[in-house]
Amino acid sequence: MRDGNSLAVPQSGAALRAGGRRPDSRRARRRLPVSALPCDGTFPTGTARWEKRNLALEIPVWDSDICIQCGKCVFVCPHSVIRSKVYEATALAAAPETFKSRDARHPDWRGLKYTLQVAPEDCTGCALCVDVCPVRNKSEARLKAINMRPQVPLRDAERRNWDFFLGIPERERHRVHVASVREQQILTPLFEFSGACAGCGETPYLRLLSALFGKRLIIANATGCSSIYGGNLPTAPWTQTAAGRGPAWCNSLFEDNAEFGLGFRVSLDKQMELAREQLEPLSWTVGETLVQQILANDQKDEAAIHEQRLAVAELKAKLESLNSEEARRLLGVADALVRKSVWIVGGDGWAYDIGYGGLDHVLASGRKVKVLVLDTEVYSNTGGQMSKSTPRGAVAKFATGGKPAAKKDLGLIAMTYGNIYVASVAFGAKDEHTVKAFLEAEAYDGPSLIIAYSHCIAHGINMATALQNQKAAVNTGQWLLYRYHPDRARNGENPLQLDSPAPKGKVQDYFQMENRFRMLTQSKPEVAKELFTQAQIDAETRWHLFQYLAARPWKTASEPGVKPKPANDSPNAKSTEAHADV
Repeated sequence: MRDGNSLAVPQSGAALRAGGRRPDSRRARRRLPVSALPCDGTFPTGTARWEKRNLALEIPVWDSDICIQCGKCVFVCPHSVIRSKVYEATALAAAPETFKSRDARHPDWRGLKYTLQVAPEDCTGCALCVDVCPVRNKSEARLKAINMRPQVPLRDAERRNWDFFLGIPERERHRVHVASVREQQILTPLFEFSGACAGCGETPYLRLLSALFGKRLIIANATGCSSIYGGNLPTAPWTQTAAGRGPAWCNSLFEDNAEFGLGFRVSLDKQMELAREQLEPLSWTVGETLVQQILANDQKDEAAIHEQRLAVAELKAKLESLNSEEARRLLGVADALVRKSVWIVGGDGWAYDIGYGGLDHVLASGRKVKVLVLDTEVYSNTGGQMSKSTPRGAVAKFATGGKPAAKKDLGLIAMTYGNIYVASVAFGAKDEHTVKAFLEAEAYDGPSLIIAYSHCIAHGINMATALQNQKAAVNTGQWLLYRYHPDRARNGENPLQLDSPAPKGKVQDYFQMENRFRMLTQSKPEVAKELFTQAQIDAETRWHLFQYLAARPWKTASEPGVKPKPANDSPNAKSTEAHADV
């Protein structure tokens, strides 16, 4: 039981109390015997939802009258406490008195109801949702379509609203246009209520990853912030659908995470190969049409994955009715016929420094592994030490006088292989671009690398307005947005698309927003002046390099007679015959 101020686990979390896995606020875990712990090291997912930390003094409140239902607040929420759903009006029959709903605005949702709901006891009060909201109240300009209000008076009513909201049927995932932030918002994330900092810049990427691919997601997570808030036992923020499907997650060592994830991919590919080998001889038994449907499915998007799941379910039903050793063997590996999505996740300390050798080896393997680098430009988990990702002029531990060298360009290095999908994203600057990069990376039949700008408390910033820092980094050219897609090269197109606008202002305008740069102007003003000047040159040089690479004509090496195609679909690409072909 719990009262208004209690943090005890609710009765609905009874399953956690078995086996010593209950998150307990009374330190009873210190008295647990070793025998109470799982012998194989596995822990159930979806358990962070029972913690109910009640950290926030204020929580967001939805103004349904002026909301345009854009989904941006859902997208940026670091702890997945803001959710939205579209549903039939009949679902409101037993709704609590304070439950809000409005007619859905999107053309595809015509005739349905829309609700934006907050989990009041899981919110950390970061206010990023308010910062990103594009709507102003015309009668009171300081208010938006979502506003912060004291939590305690709202807690009981919003708790009931949240519980009711969870029971509303979800829209089928394969019917959602996931490339649009406006539509993607209704996908239930399978990463929620983590122990990350309020306003964290890493977790929105993991929320997005889980919403897009979570039902078939397998993650190798390097040690760092993401492994701490991602697996802070005994509870776990990675969760599952009502059908029991969700991410499988494991934390390896700092230095071998890429190799660890490659092992996942190799083993899963072998299991699929075995299943396909055992399936073909049974065509005459289970049906040639069904077998060909399974073998021919490319499984490149959510709709194709859904079709494959249905086909495999039909296959398993037929196999269970057969009394043969061949059918039993195939039944044991049939689930491997649905392609799993393997993502290798870690921070810049892992990807740029300690694990770089392994990362390079894995990317060069050509295997279909996906890498997500949560780039905070420091070792965030251990206190903000300098990494090779730290930009020139930033103050960090081991660089208290300002880092003298430029930031390592991991994306440019990866592009030299030619067969790696590479993207640089910043969700606070361009959310649709971020979604597109994740979808392209997953669909690409080969290795992919996404480098994700992640604002951090170690930057010395106001975390409530950190999205403005992301925008400033992109607008000044300090952080570039781009996508390098090898399939474009195979089609005779330039593989690099530069998605950043031309830089406006100076990088020092961005530096002045963050204490990691600003403190150097106070402690060593002459050094700061020199390093900031060099940093401006770094940004300009990099912009011009990428602009040239994205604008040059392109033809495939295997087809020397093909007329070069300029990369004219990039907003900043300008083709010129003076540029050399590659």
